Amino acid sequence: MNIDTIIYDKNTTVSGIALLEENLPVELEIITNTQALSGNIYLGKIIRKISVAGNKEGFFIDLGNGLEGFLNAEENGLSETKLTEGQSIIVQVSQERRAEKQARLVRSIQLVGHYLVYCPYRLRVEASSKIKDKQKMFEYMEKVRNLTHSQEGWILRTASVDTEFANIEQEMEELHNLYEQIRIKARSSQAPCLLYAHPDSVFEYIKRYQNSLHKIITNNHNIENEIKANYHNTIDVEYCINPFEKYGIDEVISEALEKEILLKGGGCIHIEETKACVAIDVDSNKDIGGGSLNRINEEAAYEIIRQIRLRNLSGKIVIDFAGHSEYRYIKPLLDILEEGLEKDNIKSHLCGLSRAGLVEIIRVRRRPSLQDILTDECRTCRGSGRVEKGV
Repeated sequence: MNIDTIIYDKNTTVSGIALLEENLPVELEIITNTQALSGNIYLGKIIRKISVAGNKEGFFIDLGNGLEGFLNAEENGLSETKLTEGQSIIVQVSQERRAEKQARLVRSIQLVGHYLVYCPYRLRVEASSKIKDKQKMFEYMEKVRNLTHSQEGWILRTASVDTEFANIEQEMEELHNLYEQIRIKARSSQAPCLLYAHPDSVFEYIKRYQNSLHKIITNNHNIENEIKANYHNTIDVEYCINPFEKYGIDEVISEALEKEILLKGGGCIHIEETKACVAIDVDSNKDIGGGSLNRINEEAAYEIIRQIRLRNLSGKIVIDFAGHSEYRYIKPLLDILEEGLEKDNIKSHLCGLSRAGLVEIIRVRRRPSLQDILTDECRTCRGSGRVEKGV
């Protein structure tokens, strides 16, 4: 994915980041001040214990400032530790709150750098499966292993093999020091409180796309100055009072909250987010002559990949393309979807064509969908989109 422009609209209550490729928005991230963001680390307090399926236990954790999260007792290594209500505990947000579900918490802390993920107490060195240069990967893994202390682990990220090992060694030290600062703060703080806030997402995007990135547009002078200082004017930074409004991102967001998307070549896509899955239906609008059905499905496949990223759709995604459901007709569409998912930074798996003729995708859930963040369920129809008729 060759992201060339980032638009960052930072406000007191809600901030947004839009990633553009050739002036086309392909990904959105909306952040509110009421979220326990993924990656944040808290000194929480256990407020109650509950029983969950299979005679297992879970804990609701007070994170402070009105925030709560859920900790599963079946997390690796947790079952060996006796936890009680009122106890303080260090936890990290692994999955942000969505709809009626609380934020998911873990005790296995991870600190994410550009080249590495630091995993205290993991006790092994691993590497991203996306790394293609296996020889260099094993070489770097061995070097990291030689610098590793007894009670810690590391994961080499995809970008690690694209740099000199000296940069990786420097990041190892930085992540070490950061974790020590968190431990020191935890010992001197009273629960519940925030120990570590995940860095502003815009800098992660800048690092990820710096080879193709040309321009950043923001309404925040602090961000503007920090980017200029860190990147020495190699990236053009433009200040704009209302960047989402000026560059049409507000309209893109409004469209991304609609259930129906009209295709330029005819036909449309219907997207329905349910508690069980995301259902996507491609409708030809009765335009089936002259081979246009294949054209509509191909256009829909490209747009579905874009909408998955724009709306941050995750979990099980089921797609019903228009017309035939035979494999020979769906195979070109699977190729389009697979190519698009390979460019997605969130791990996804294309399951293929089911016996019912539906295409299935599994996408890891890292943060709430755009719909979950910006809308509430209707109290009248309770999310069905239908209301009872007056009799």
